[in-house]
Amino acid sequence: MDALTQNVIYIAPICAIIGLVMMLVKSAWVKKQSAGNEKMQEISKAIQEGALAFLNAEYRLLLIFVVIASVALFGISMIVSTTSWMIVPAFIFGAIFSALAGNIGMRIATASNSRTAEAARTSLPEALKVSFSGGTVMGLGVASLAVIGLSLFFMIFLGQFMNGGADFYNNMTIVLETLAGFSLGAESIALFARVGGGIYTKAADVGADLVGKVEAGIPEDDPRTPATIADNVGDNVGDVAGMGADLFGSYVATVLATMVLGNYIIRDMSATVQYIDAFNNMGPILLPVLIAGIGIIASIIGTFFVKISSNDAKEAQVQKALDTGNWVSMGLTLLACWFLIDWMLPETIQMNFFGEGVKEIPSINVFYTAVIGLAVGGLISYVTAFYTSLGKKPVMDIVQSSSTGAATNIITGLAVGMKSTFASVILFAAAIYGSYALAGFYGVALAASAMMATTAMQLAIDAFGPIADNAGGVAEMSELPKEVRERTDILDSVGNTTAAVGKGFAIASAALTALALFAAYVTFTGIDGINIFKADVLAMLFVGGMIPVVFSALAMESVGKAAMEMVQEVRRQFREIPGIMEGTGTPEYAKCVDISTKAALREMIMPGLLTIITPIVVGLLFGAEPLGGYMAGVCVSGVMWAIFQNNAGGAWDNAKKSFEAGVMIDGKMAYKGSPAHDAAVTGDTVGDPFKDTSGPSMNILIKLTCLVGLVIAPILAQMSGNAHGEEKQEVVKEVVIEKVENEVE
Repeated sequence: MDALTQNVIYIAPICAIIGLVMMLVKSAWVKKQSAGNEKMQEISKAIQEGALAFLNAEYRLLLIFVVIASVALFGISMIVSTTSWMIVPAFIFGAIFSALAGNIGMRIATASNSRTAEAARTSLPEALKVSFSGGTVMGLGVASLAVIGLSLFFMIFLGQFMNGGADFYNNMTIVLETLAGFSLGAESIALFARVGGGIYTKAADVGADLVGKVEAGIPEDDPRTPATIADNVGDNVGDVAGMGADLFGSYVATVLATMVLGNYIIRDMSATVQYIDAFNNMGPILLPVLIAGIGIIASIIGTFFVKISSNDAKEAQVQKALDTGNWVSMGLTLLACWFLIDWMLPETIQMNFFGEGVKEIPSINVFYTAVIGLAVGGLISYVTAFYTSLGKKPVMDIVQSSSTGAATNIITGLAVGMKSTFASVILFAAAIYGSYALAGFYGVALAASAMMATTAMQLAIDAFGPIADNAGGVAEMSELPKEVRERTDILDSVGNTTAAVGKGFAIASAALTALALFAAYVTFTGIDGINIFKADVLAMLFVGGMIPVVFSALAMESVGKAAMEMVQEVRRQFREIPGIMEGTGTPEYAKCVDISTKAALREMIMPGLLTIITPIVVGLLFGAEPLGGYMAGVCVSGVMWAIFQNNAGGAWDNAKKSFEAGVMIDGKMAYKGSPAHDAAVTGDTVGDPFKDTSGPSMNILIKLTCLVGLVIAPILAQMSGNAHGEEKQEVVKEVVIEKVENEVE
């Protein structure tokens, strides 16, 4: 056995360390760029201070949650013999790493905005280079922290629980159950960060739009609008820090689910003969971790392909540059998957196909699932872009409907969002069906792992959008030359599409990851499956389907309440502060920032508690199988609501932006300030909390529900006398033995 094979577990953290080094290099380069004149630096500093103030207040509140949850997890470890107390530090560090991932992204984003605006004074290629470099820092930070955290805790728990005994499966199950605490901590923080940041940004955005643009008739980022600083702060705490924590949690949950299902492959194969490989008998478990690590390197290489050369480039050329980097990363990841799967898995593997017994499949099937996962990641981009991009039919339909007022604009936007679920769901269904047919639930999980392997690149593309948006705000408030705002608007327009695509990528990963976590839950609890012909299971299926609807309502209502406060405050300042409209009076920006901060912290609590407490109550009151029904209901309903809200919001946003360059309606050109544009602004105001608050929170709701179920699975298994699914393991052995006997006959 060569040294590389024996020490394969160290490859992933080494790749992550390379990612962190590259992150520091990129961060240093961005900070060396000119931050512009004194006015630009002053505005950028105000945005950064506002964002940091919100995050610090949010973290203080979340510290209370982490302490309470840690005590609860410690109590579980004392009650359940198969759960270790070490789940508590895993949970705490998962929460810390998730918060840190978002914080890193937010800091570099607020440092990049004025530098992007300054670079836009020189050329569009330079502005893209600065903004995308800022996004790259965030992407590499999130992916690298996720891989390092998972790898280190996995190695620590291996040393603690793998005592060299014969019962590999049960010992490894304890390792992975404990590691689930890390994922639970990450997703918990992600939920509050996403919901809180979304409420913050949309409260400010709605106030700035309705009073500034519609009532006062001034530009979105005009310094005369009191909510403009709060709006720019919100772009960072919601679309950057929130998104960073979100995809950090997704990344961790996906890899963990695949590791858990890899353990079942080893169990199923050991039912007939002891599983042995050259990777300390952990090949199927370590494979997704290595794919994640190599994906970081592939993403780094892909970033070098994101560039444009012409200062006259338009949205299409910028989008092509981003797509090129993305496809290079995906291609390299797919190539790595081929070699890793061929190297780490035996030529044939046995696995349990639920309801069909144990089957023997070639390991090449696992590679094909990786192809499916990466294909879904690419295709969901095209589906989302079609429904949300400038000039595409869905957006133009909304533009045309704006000519008859806000009501028809909203009706058409809702229809676009609803129709967009068709192609996305068919794509997800095909991916799930194909992956499962090829390699069972392990194949589904590995498809998600392959897709998430390029998270560093996906986040870099996603985060550059808010940076460009803020750069436009800085340019507007600093009264820079017109061509500067034109260049930042090109980047911002592309950023709107990439943001929508990023949300599509996140929900695609959530759909596949949730199914893998669902399979892990079924095995952890030892139940045979979820039978909807049972009354309690069917009842909880409906309850689960209701949760995303109520969650969305709570999030939207929270934005509405906060926005009403913001509108009243902006109106008060326009009314009471002399000289604001003339530019001689100074708005009280801090009061608007304070309103968004307090509203976000107050309103994020209820949706968060609904997500975490409900599955615990369902599981403890009704048992493992009804909780499985509840989880299925949350997953299916949540995917629909996420796609609908994300795409409707993105389409409304770009319909509004269509008027900025001028658009043909009923044979006449319509521009900003026209009645049709006012209708589009109203539609966008409805769409903003769709796409930036409730919609993107759905994927966290789905995964967190499944993770909570996974963490309490040992309690449910112990309640039913089936801890770690020993009964199910015996059934698997009997099926395999019967199959062998039949073949011998």
